[in-house]
Amino acid sequence: MSVAEPRRIVLFRHAKADWPQVPDHERPLAERGRTDAAVAGRKLADTGIAFDLALCSTATRTRETWKLAVHELAHRPKTVYEERIYEASPGELIAVLNELPEEARHVILIGHNPGVHGLAEILAASAEDDVRERMNRRGFPAAAFALLTFDGPWKSLEPATARLTDYWAPAD
Repeated sequence: MSVAEPRRIVLFRHAKADWPQVPDHERPLAERGRTDAAVAGRKLADTGIAFDLALCSTATRTRETWKLAVHELAHRPKTVYEERIYEASPGELIAVLNELPEEARHVILIGHNPGVHGLAEILAASAEDDVRERMNRRGFPAAAFALLTFDGPWKSLEPATARLTDYWAPAD
């Protein structure tokens, strides 16, 4: 890997959750969510990114999403379950990313809306082709992910410092 290679961040929203009579944090995936999480994992594998680190919300639905998606990847990254991702605002998510170790080049964050979608919009100073247009048109449905790149140390990540390079949602 070259020193000039940009960092990559994938912002991945959990798959479709069920609505049983449990606290929100404990909601499991719905059947469709389990299917979509595995499909999203295959699409993540298609990116060819070997993630160094996965940051996952502690909520049941995000943990289940990641368990199904990571199974599809050729390389299983170290996973850190981070309580601060649950119900986090884009600013709170940036604070979590600012604390990442510098040796982590390619990171996936598995979280929730509206924070994940808002973070993708806030970080992206620019976008390739029609990627932003597709993301804006589709929104950020369950199991969607956005891929962003940026240069510099994690502590320098802030609004409008990244480039939106890819976006995928289950209906794409």
